[in-house]
Amino acid sequence: MKINTTYLILNTDEPIKVSTSKLRGYIGNTFKENYLLHNHYGDERFLYSYPLVQYHIFDDKAIILGIEEGVNSLKNIVDELNYLHLDKKYEIVKKILYDKEVDVQPTREEYHYKFISPWIALNSTNYNKYRQMDNWKDKKNFINNILVGNILSMSKGLGIIVNKRLHVKSHLEEGRIKYKNIEMNSFTGEFKVHYKIPDFFGFGKGVSQGFGSVKMIDDSIDKILEDD
Repeated sequence: MKINTTYLILNTDEPIKVSTSKLRGYIGNTFKENYLLHNHYGDERFLYSYPLVQYHIFDDKAIILGIEEGVNSLKNIVDELNYLHLDKKYEIVKKILYDKEVDVQPTREEYHYKFISPWIALNSTNYNKYRQMDNWKDKKNFINNILVGNILSMSKGLGIIVNKRLHVKSHLEEGRIKYKNIEMNSFTGEFKVHYKIPDFFGFGKGVSQGFGSVKMIDDSIDKILEDD
């Protein structure tokens, strides 16, 4: 299925060293009337669906991804963004906005991805189940099934029909991060699945704040290098 996206890259006069939550908080509070930018309605009810605006800080730059309806949300604010008030005031010296139509769908071909930000896979319910497992293989299958569930949830949120069973093969490392000032388990590493996922799309908790973002690894290039 073809999905419309836009990427807004903000170059500032100084490198941005703060957490992505501050970027999301500033944009959301500045443009409160646009609920897709902060993911909750005016009466403080949260919008429980796949976030159509996702915030990232990579290489000390602010990158904001808009998906489908989120595309217009970003385009409507770009001219008004001249500064970012985060831990301090950053002047925006350059704005790069580009549109891209991407494929998001199950595939016959297997694709290889890496997490470019920590994936928060476990919630309060499945955390206890995970901790009670002693066998590493059981834990691995449990985490892989959660990732499949995350992919299916994203698909449902974007109106994509998945008519085949998905299986994930992964090589992940467990770590700890802070999310909303609470220490939580997270995972980094790589996985393979028969599904086309665009770069910077996220999974798990904290997607709108840049957690669980993925990037495709081009195995065909690796194979060419190995053959040379």
